Amino acid sequence: MLFASVIKVSDIHFYPEKYQTYSMSVQQMKRPKLSFWQIWNMSFGFLGIQFGFALQNANVSRIFETLGANVDTIPILWLAAPVTGLVIQPIVGYFSDRTWTRLGRRRPYFLWGAIFASIALIIMPNSPVLWVAAGMLWILDASINISMEPFRAYVGDMLPSEQRTKGFAMQSFFIGTGAVVASALPWIMTNLFGIANTAPEGMIPPSVKWSFYIGGAIFFLAVLWTVMRSHEYSPEELEAFEEYDNNQLDDKDVKRDVPIEAGEGQKKINFGYTFLLLGILTSAAVYVTGYDLELYIITVGLTVMGGISLLAGIFQKNGKTEQGLVVVMHDFLHMPKTMIQLAVVQFFSWFALFAMWIYTTAAVTSHIYGTSDPTTALYNEGADWVGILFAVYNGFAAIIAFALPPLAKRTSRKFVHMFALCVGGLSLISIYFMSHPNALIISMVGIGLAWASILAMPYAILAGSLPAKKMGLYMGIFNFFIVIPQIIAASMLGFITRNWFEGEAILSLMLGGAAMILAAASMFFVDDVDEVNEPILPGS
Repeated sequence: MLFASVIKVSDIHFYPEKYQTYSMSVQQMKRPKLSFWQIWNMSFGFLGIQFGFALQNANVSRIFETLGANVDTIPILWLAAPVTGLVIQPIVGYFSDRTWTRLGRRRPYFLWGAIFASIALIIMPNSPVLWVAAGMLWILDASINISMEPFRAYVGDMLPSEQRTKGFAMQSFFIGTGAVVASALPWIMTNLFGIANTAPEGMIPPSVKWSFYIGGAIFFLAVLWTVMRSHEYSPEELEAFEEYDNNQLDDKDVKRDVPIEAGEGQKKINFGYTFLLLGILTSAAVYVTGYDLELYIITVGLTVMGGISLLAGIFQKNGKTEQGLVVVMHDFLHMPKTMIQLAVVQFFSWFALFAMWIYTTAAVTSHIYGTSDPTTALYNEGADWVGILFAVYNGFAAIIAFALPPLAKRTSRKFVHMFALCVGGLSLISIYFMSHPNALIISMVGIGLAWASILAMPYAILAGSLPAKKMGLYMGIFNFFIVIPQIIAASMLGFITRNWFEGEAILSLMLGGAAMILAAASMFFVDDVDEVNEPILPGS
């Protein structure tokens, strides 16, 4: 078999924490620059990953409803995506940092995640009952995260600081391209190939099925292209690169890796007790006051977080310093300074994005088209137009992604991201002032600029602040600050919209715009520790 010839279980080696301290003769050296096509090849797999995400985002609610899901239960089913990412990405990052095979350390995870995701994409539209579809969504999300997480770390492994912006911008291009094409696949199947978009009750339309089959094939083949057409540096080379990078830093402690001391762990225990108590008290408050059940998502999450930290502290006190749970919690509590600063930016950015994804349809149909009745032709016309608008912002993000690296070179990564977020926030707010559907394209162009930057700049800045031996783990932990704001938004935005905004979805979009502007302001406090370009704008 192909994969048996590529990699065998016996070829896989897991290294403990101390594997990075080689007795080696390799001298420190700078990462070599890669060509455009080398960066293209190492990023191409993201096209397949985005096909999986886009097909899921555009069609899974439709599949759930077809199989009998109540509209009110669909948001709970959708929690699969953020919760799975929250759990899977740090685990994959932890193990990929400690793996070495003939395919390297990141590419095995690309490959196996793609295999399982492709299988899930084929099975999902053939689900006979709702619980099978819900289960396949969890498997699909887990598999996508297994492939996706190492791609972020891969750029940090392979590219020098001055090319990381280009590397992550290339990923933005493939994300935007994949989102536009995959979202349009059911329409293409029906309108260009004549495949039916209707089916008997309880059956998934053939156009959706064929879209998932094609998406599964593209997912696998795109990732396989990256696996076969790219390479990875050895652990010895990566250490030599990091020694060189560290010697270029003004602050030698910026990448300091705080060791885990056996017998300690009291900080984790105290942190755990605090969050356990907070989770229990807030859960009781939600129960007593009778507030929306969605708020339990936050309160139970606080309780679980406290329990995990408490358990990690107990393990550490017992000397189990290399236990995965201990390592993840330890590094979470000792994040590099730049990562903490970027976490604030990410929180407000992704809160704004989630508000947009949830409420754009309701806001546009009610505020621009003047109807909230989903049975009317006018409502469905507005909902269809929102699909076009989302294609516009994704398409523009794919195009503008190539302009981000030269803009960052002439100014700085901080300035470009701050500017893009500010434009994105103002664009979200501008929807309130638009009176014609076509005018919303202007808003979407601004949001597309922000989206392209969100997918590139924070990672380019972050990678330079991370120790190479924990690049995968920290990229996984960084995903917390994408997932947590989405969970909070899913839990609170409904409550805020109903009780504070009197059901006006357009005001929730404006709240999202304000959050994105706060994210832009937070960029002012971020230290880009390995920025190599001479900034043109003072203070940038």
